[in-house]
Amino acid sequence: MLGIALGLTSLIIILSVFNGLEDLNRQIFKAFDPDLKVTSTLKKGFYPTKGLIKKINNVDGVAYTMEVYQDKALARSKDAQMIVVLKGVDSTFTKNVEMKKSLIEGKMSIYNGERPVAYIGGGVYSVLDLSVEDYLSPLGILYPRNQKLNVLNPEENINQVNVEVSGVFALEQQYDNYVYLPLATVEQLIDAPGKRTSLEITIMPGYEVASIKNKIAKILGANLQIKDRDEQNDSLLKAIKIEKLFIFVALFFIIGIASFNIFYALSMLVIDKKDDIQTLSSIGAGQSLVKTIFLAEGFLISFIGVCLGLVLGLGICFIQMHFGVISLGMQYATVDAYPVKIILSDIVFSVLGIFLITFLASLLPATKAQKFMLNQKS
Repeated sequence: MLGIALGLTSLIIILSVFNGLEDLNRQIFKAFDPDLKVTSTLKKGFYPTKGLIKKINNVDGVAYTMEVYQDKALARSKDAQMIVVLKGVDSTFTKNVEMKKSLIEGKMSIYNGERPVAYIGGGVYSVLDLSVEDYLSPLGILYPRNQKLNVLNPEENINQVNVEVSGVFALEQQYDNYVYLPLATVEQLIDAPGKRTSLEITIMPGYEVASIKNKIAKILGANLQIKDRDEQNDSLLKAIKIEKLFIFVALFFIIGIASFNIFYALSMLVIDKKDDIQTLSSIGAGQSLVKTIFLAEGFLISFIGVCLGLVLGLGICFIQMHFGVISLGMQYATVDAYPVKIILSDIVFSVLGIFLITFLASLLPATKAQKFMLNQKS
């Protein structure tokens, strides 16, 4: 009973944590990634026309389309430097309500009046020792020029822009090295006006993303593709699901090993109860009755173990959900404690699987009892 109870408890807790992590990642994606994203299938960048963007914005349910150019660059301040992900965005960037929730200092802006400013991740802020609205120690962004290498004068090979920091966000460690700049400023850095790496589309509340995705796909050219939020993070979500599956299978093997206790216990019980089986046979009990008795014994053991496992597993999950006992231990994180999400289907499949394993473990001893009764009659 305890073996089954602990096995089911472990299954419920671990599967719920994986569900929580998947849900947490989707919340992070919602703040950082758009509902739909248009990219090129052939090259890193493309040159969308104003007519294409207008057609996308005219699709029913599209709130707005943000033009984006994203690439790696070198960020420098004082004596420190680091590689950052440079993301040039247009004025619609400030409409991202979910992104504003991750603001920890300053304001979410890419312009201070007419002057371009940078909106940066917490990692860039701490590594480069920056300050918000510091005119004396601005953030320097360096990007290689698209020209033949000048060996005699290396500084001519690099474009540079110095901007002050408008605000800092802390979303997750993987986004700590992002720097947002106005698209016009990034175009000057890369020497490629009009070039974009993606078009990020935001959908109005209440509209179905899949339906709008299909409508926009018909507008796009042959070399452009459109992805929803899950498809943009397909590799990470698949990794979580595969890991969850392997953990599920591994724990079921452990429960299967624990079920051997039921097999041996019932086998010993058959040997111990030979006289009782003989007595039942003498008073007219059928073979099926004896087999049912031992199967019921196995079911009773598993049923009590399942009940204990459900109480322990769900109880621990509810405590974590409401009190956050176990912390993630991360400096920059959306949540402080391990996320937990209970999904009914996980519990149903776990319980049904345990009952199936228990039935198989009880079947052989019950069959042995039936054969013993048959031998007694013969």
